[in-house]
Amino acid sequence: MDTHTCYVSLGSNLGDRATVLQRAFCELNSIHQTHIRAWSRIYETEPVDWLEQPAFLNAVVKLSSSLSPKQLLDAFLCIENRLGRVRTVRYGPRIIDVDLLFYDDLVLSEESLQLPHPRLHERAFVLVPMMEIASHVFHPRLRETISQLYERVHGKEGVTLCLSYLQSDCAPTES
Repeated sequence: MDTHTCYVSLGSNLGDRATVLQRAFCELNSIHQTHIRAWSRIYETEPVDWLEQPAFLNAVVKLSSSLSPKQLLDAFLCIENRLGRVRTVRYGPRIIDVDLLFYDDLVLSEESLQLPHPRLHERAFVLVPMMEIASHVFHPRLRETISQLYERVHGKEGVTLCLSYLQSDCAPTES
């Protein structure tokens, strides 16, 4: 069974944001045939696209998984549902957002899933935490590393380190 390297972003700007991120992290840890390999610190970030909403907390997680991209996406949507995500306004406030950023160096364009994530290179709230754990990762569409993309991204001033990590000592969760 092949194992794939995946990068996932976590974001929350409603409720107890840090607790929600921690719960999402623990849920990722419980996905069948999937293991957390590394994770960034947590950053507070200004909203993008729809500006009239609270600040986010964001982090990036590196996974190894035997699941397909579609199976991972389905697992992420289940996590969002279990944590109370309700989709109302695109780019609007949300209790949790779990996005698949990279799946190895796969390039995929389907209606429900695009890989690499189509806007990650524009998003300081993704690139800043990703620099901690994956500065060397190569973006197969743009043909640049995360480090190179980070150098050009605007809005880094809207990303502030919270000086905390997600906790790896997750209690088992129900699937």
